[in-house]
Order: sequence, then C-alpha cells, then structure tokens
Amino acid sequence: MKLWGGRFTKPTNQLVEEYTASISFDQKMWRQDIVGSLAHVAMLGKCGILPMEEVRQIIAGLKKVKEKIERGQAEFLVAHEDVHMNIEKMLIEEIGPVGGKLHTGRSRNDQVALDMHLYLREKLMEIIQLAMYLQEAMLEQAEQHLDTVMPGYTHLQRAQPVLFGYHLMAYVSMLQRDIERMTETWKRVNVLPLGAGALAGTTFPIDRAFVAELLQFDGIYQNSMDAVSDRDFIVEFLADASLLMTHLSRLCEELVIWSSQEFSFVELDDAFCTGSSIMPQKKNPDVAELVRGKTGRVYGNLFGLLTVLKGLPLAYNKDMQEDKEGMFDTVSTIHGALALLTPMIQTMQVKTERMRQAVTKDFSNATDLADYLVRKDMPFRQAHEVVGRTVLYCIEHQKYLLDLSLEEFQSFSEVIGEDVYEALAVETVVNARNVLGGTARNQVESQIEWYRKQLAETHVWVEKNSQKVMIESLIDIGAPVQR
Repeated sequence: MKLWGGRFTKPTNQLVEEYTASISFDQKMWRQDIVGSLAHVAMLGKCGILPMEEVRQIIAGLKKVKEKIERGQAEFLVAHEDVHMNIEKMLIEEIGPVGGKLHTGRSRNDQVALDMHLYLREKLMEIIQLAMYLQEAMLEQAEQHLDTVMPGYTHLQRAQPVLFGYHLMAYVSMLQRDIERMTETWKRVNVLPLGAGALAGTTFPIDRAFVAELLQFDGIYQNSMDAVSDRDFIVEFLADASLLMTHLSRLCEELVIWSSQEFSFVELDDAFCTGSSIMPQKKNPDVAELVRGKTGRVYGNLFGLLTVLKGLPLAYNKDMQEDKEGMFDTVSTIHGALALLTPMIQTMQVKTERMRQAVTKDFSNATDLADYLVRKDMPFRQAHEVVGRTVLYCIEHQKYLLDLSLEEFQSFSEVIGEDVYEALAVETVVNARNVLGGTARNQVESQIEWYRKQLAETHVWVEKNSQKVMIESLIDIGAPVQR
C-alpha cells in the first residue's frame, strides 16, 4: 500500500507507476536521505515533538537500514516510487509503525531539496579538488618548459612565438575562474531547505537552526515556498560545469592537434590512447576526443533544466523530478574528464625540438621587425607596410626573415642595421614581451608564482569546508540525542 494511499480508491496504474517513479536514478542519494532523516528526527526529539524513546528507535532503525543497503541486502522498488519512500518503507519494516513518525513535520518536497543540497555540496567539493589537481599538473609542466618555444596561433595560423609554459598557463587561468565560480556556487548550495514542509512551513514547533547546525549548513532558506521550488543552485552548478567543460574541450582540441603527425608537438602516453581495429599503426587520442564530445551532453543538461523550470508556477511541481538525472550525469562526466586529464598532462611528452623548428620556419617574428622599425622612429603603419612587402619577398624567394642578408633587408628600409638579427632571434622575440601577462620567461615565472598562491588559498578553503560534506562523519549526528 502506498504511504500516501489513504485518499485513493484504486491502485495506481502500473504504467503510471513506472513512468512517474524516480527510484531508478535517485537511489544514488540514499546516504544523503538517511543523513537528512537522522538530523530531522534528532530535532524532533530535541523539540519534544516525538518522545525520546521513539527517536532512539528511529535512529537505530535508520542505521540498520543503512547497513543493509551497504551490504546489498536492501531492494529499491519501483512500487515505492523514490528513494525517500523506499527508505521509509524499509524503516517501517525494520522497527514497525513507529517508523511512520519519521515524516512528522516534513514533506517530500523539502526532503528531496535537502538531499540534493547535501549531494551537490559533496560533489562540488570533489570537482573543485579535481580541478586543482589538473591545475597542479599544468603548473608542473609549465615550470619544466620555461625555455621551450612554440608557435602561438590566431585563426590557427602561426602568429607570434610563445613559451610552451606560457600557453599552458592560459589553461591554468581558465581553471582558476572555474574554481572561483564553483566556490561561489557553494554559497547557494550550502543552504538548508528542510523545515519548509510542502510549501508553507509546518504547524509543529521545529528548530531549523538546530538541523542546519547538525548538517553544517551555512544558512537557511528564509521563504519556504522558495525553499521547495528553488533549483537555481543546480542550474548554477550546470552553468559552471558547462564553462569548465568548454575549457577542457578547448584543451583537448589542442591535444588532438598537437599529437597529430602534422604538428607532432607532443606525444600522449600509450595508457591514454587507443588503437585502430584495422590500421595497426594508429595511436588515437580517444580520451581527448571523448572529453570534447561529452561537452555537448553537459550543455544539454543545462538547457534541459532551464527549459523544465521556465514555466513552472510556485511551488513544487512533478516536472521538477527532471532536475536529477542531468545533475547526476554532469557530475559523472566532469569527474571522469578531470580525473583522466590530470595524468594525461603529467605523462605527456613535449617535443621541444619540433616546437622550436616550427618557430624558426615561419614569419612569427614579423611583428618584431615592425616594432624594430618603430624604435628606429618609423610610424607603425609605415612599418607594417614595409614588413608586409618584406614577407612577400621572402615567400616569393622561399626564405624566412632571418635568411635575408643585410643588403636584402635594407632594400626595404635603410634604417635596418646589423642589430636586426638579434632583434628577430627567437629568444629575443619571446623575452621582449616583458610586460604583465606577457610570454617573457620571467613573466611566466611570475604567473606560475601567482597561481600557486591562488592554489594555496583554495586549499585553505577546501580544508575549511571539507568536513561539512563528509557524509560518513555526519551519519552519527543522532548519537548525542540517543545519549
């Protein structure tokens, strides 16, 4: 019999039961549901809403249910619809009718909201830590390649020489913004919705602040209608996740390009590549390609939830059951991408000579020739035109700028002297950009130092908040009440 079936005269149609049930996916939150129930019943005892003997029975029963699920002895049934009803049914089977008192003063509406807040704050912490590991891997590679020069690109055309470490630091910078966004989102996630009831609060004299303290929430929803209908915190997470995946996808696109024979700038470790079923010579960057491909599903999860929410009246509506699968899928997708990319970057072999050869066989030092002429008091627009004609001459004669004789240089401008060769040398070109954010070696070293400080600050934040998400440490929150 349904826990809500008293008002109904016939059983639920089986197709309706199967269509509306969420247990196939929301059982993922069983730990969060038990933790929330432990906090709720502890509060009911503290406030005198339930006698302490019944509170102790419910706490003991919930812990037995937890142990059975952990041992694989519990069965989640579609007939019981969702994780909340399944666990409550298991509790009643364990301790009898007193288990039905657990739901006093709460609704599934605020219960499911609590479970998602508990789940997402735990996963947010994991994702932040994984992003930090990837940052660290890139910082280490950047430090190892402070003297490795490569072509920098715009429009996928060679533009100006840069340090490989400098290029990697661009991704460290992107990840820093991703981490900052997620730590900001944490503020909206770590807010307690329990106690809101179905939409208007409860007639029982509950203590929401006590529950918030037990579950280590930093705040409490001030409006109960908002508490049960708010999914902004999930949308915000999905938006953060979409930007993170955008950055990872861009990185993976470069790894695919760089590892191709046409570029041959890096070689990915065999452990992170696959082969072809027909072409024995192939070594495919499948992990990078899949991260790039899975970015689309994360975008889809964001737009899916936004579409679900856009026309919903207050407060809770069954449509909101569609908030979970996309969230779970995004967590899993990001977790896998970050966990794989970190060792990929750590084990990646950088072909420094190949990169240098690429820089010396192009016109990426052309801007520096223009700057050289400007320093000789030539207006930049005129210098731009002179260098353009010089490059055209080189193309027609199959030469590069440093292949030209001084006489050839001076045929385009008499102000060019012997010092032009030093000015156009690769190391000079790179280190000439000695401004904040530039690719000069000492500037890249400063960037690495700055981002290491940011990483250290994030470590402090993680240390401060990590205990708030430890579900296993919260599982004994009923102990003080039992005593």
